[in-house]
Amino acid sequence: MQEPVEYFFEKYGIDLRNIQLIVCGQKYVAVKLKNGNIGVCATLDNYVNIEVRDLRFPNLKNIQHRIVLTAYFNATFNYENKYNSSIDIFDKINFREYKNIVMIGFFQSLSEKFKAEGINLTIFDNNIQHTMLTDMQEQISKVSGADALILTSTTVFNNTFLNLINATNKKCDIFTLGPSTIMNKEMFRYRNVKLLFGSIFEPNDILTLKIIQGGGGTKQFMPYMKKVFLQNN
Repeated sequence: MQEPVEYFFEKYGIDLRNIQLIVCGQKYVAVKLKNGNIGVCATLDNYVNIEVRDLRFPNLKNIQHRIVLTAYFNATFNYENKYNSSIDIFDKINFREYKNIVMIGFFQSLSEKFKAEGINLTIFDNNIQHTMLTDMQEQISKVSGADALILTSTTVFNNTFLNLINATNKKCDIFTLGPSTIMNKEMFRYRNVKLLFGSIFEPNDILTLKIIQGGGGTKQFMPYMKKVFLQNN
C-alpha cells in the first residue's frame, strides 16, 4: 500500500495555480490557498525554505517537499468535511476501555490528562527528551501489543506512518492526532485507523500565518484553530 503523501499526490496532484502563499517557519509550514483555506504541517526542526515554483516537480523523497505537500493537502481536504462538533480527543474517546495505550509523538498536555486520571500510557518521541518517554528501542514491540495507538500525524511526512500502523495487531484502534492531520476519509484505507483528529482555521487567518512565520508553534496558534475529528463509519 502507498504511504499517504505518495497516494494523495498520485491521485490528486498539486495545483500550483491555486496556492496563494507558502509560509515557512521554524516549527510549522503553512499553505494558504486562493480561496483562503489554510493548511499546516509541523517541521520537527527540519529546515524548510520552499517557494511555489519549487513544487513544479515535487520530490517525494525530499523532506521539505513532503512537509509542504502535507500542508497543501490539509488546506485542500480539511475544509471539505462537515464537522458536527469541536472536541478534544480525550473527551471523545473513553481511554479507560483500553489496557495498553501507546502514544507516538509527545503531546504533553494530553499525556498530563492521562496521568491525572490514572490511565497508563507509554510514550515515544524521537525528537525530544523527557522523563515520561520510553526508550525508542522498545517502540515496535510496544506498538505491536497496543490496543489503542495515538499517532502523531507528523509520521505521515517523515514516512514512518506505514511501518507503525503495520506493526499494530488486528484489535488495535488507531487515532491520528495533531494539526498536521490530513482530514480525508481515504485515510481510513489504512490498517486500524478509526478516527482522525485534526484542525481547521478561519479562512484568511493572517494572524496564524504571522505566528508561524515568526517561529511560533501549536501553543501560540491554538486559540485560533478549531479542533475537529472524522470517524470511520
